[in-house]
Amino acid sequence: MEQQDKYIRFDWAVKRLLRQKANFGVLEGFLTVLLGENVKIIEILESESNQQTIDDKFNRVDIKARNSKDEIIIVEIQNTRELYYLERILYGVAKAITEHISLGERYYAVKKIYSISILYFDIGKGEDYLYHGQNHFIGVHTGDRLEVTTKEKDAIVHKIPAEIFPEYFLIRVNEFDKVAVTPLEEWIEYLKTGCIRPDTTAPGLEEARQKLIYYNMSKEERHAYDEHLSAIMIQNDVLDGAKLEGRMEGRMEGKMEGKMEERLEIANNLKSLGVDITDIHKATGLSPEEIEKL
Repeated sequence: MEQQDKYIRFDWAVKRLLRQKANFGVLEGFLTVLLGENVKIIEILESESNQQTIDDKFNRVDIKARNSKDEIIIVEIQNTRELYYLERILYGVAKAITEHISLGERYYAVKKIYSISILYFDIGKGEDYLYHGQNHFIGVHTGDRLEVTTKEKDAIVHKIPAEIFPEYFLIRVNEFDKVAVTPLEEWIEYLKTGCIRPDTTAPGLEEARQKLIYYNMSKEERHAYDEHLSAIMIQNDVLDGAKLEGRMEGRMEGKMEGKMEERLEIANNLKSLGVDITDIHKATGLSPEEIEKL
């Protein structure tokens, strides 16, 4: 692959580059293709869920944006399995809603939330690479969809719940195995392989080809990026090894726990990579206190 054809992974770009206003076009293009309507990003919002601190979870990258329709869009990239992932994205949406309505405000100030999860692990059964969840109220006996009528400024306004309630998109990157034809497929191909076609016309990808070139980064930035990729690979290997060791030990001893020294070694490796203590606990079964002592 030629140097100019090597592009930065989207998870790294989201964390480091796409927060800059000059690069909003890349993110806008992706969201426009995914949501099926023109998306204009007004600003990137900071909150407890997406601040860039040393305490950030190792395998989580969040971006939280406000669009021109005053809606909130959350983009989250997950590189490794998390046991209660659906619960966490629900919590993230609920938190985003409450963060943007103040005590005493009327309920019409509640923001519509789009939650977009880009997943690099097998979340469960299903043949598609893209799943969409949305609230609808369906008549139990009639099968019709409820439409709510309200009066605003002396006008009758008809609303359907989907205009207010959150929408969820789960993109199962590893399940994509098609020849990319549509703009959405080209985007999923980039998310999976990091490759962008030189003749692409997909919204956002043209900008990505210009702004997400690996060799445009400084030497220090390239080193940090390479370390990021290496850490992801090591983390996945360690977690897979922990699962395998647990299964083997379980078959031999009738339980899923590995030997204490092996679990301590695995925990120590994960901790040195900056993995969150909660995730280390899930992977090894060690208590937070035992992990803290390492």
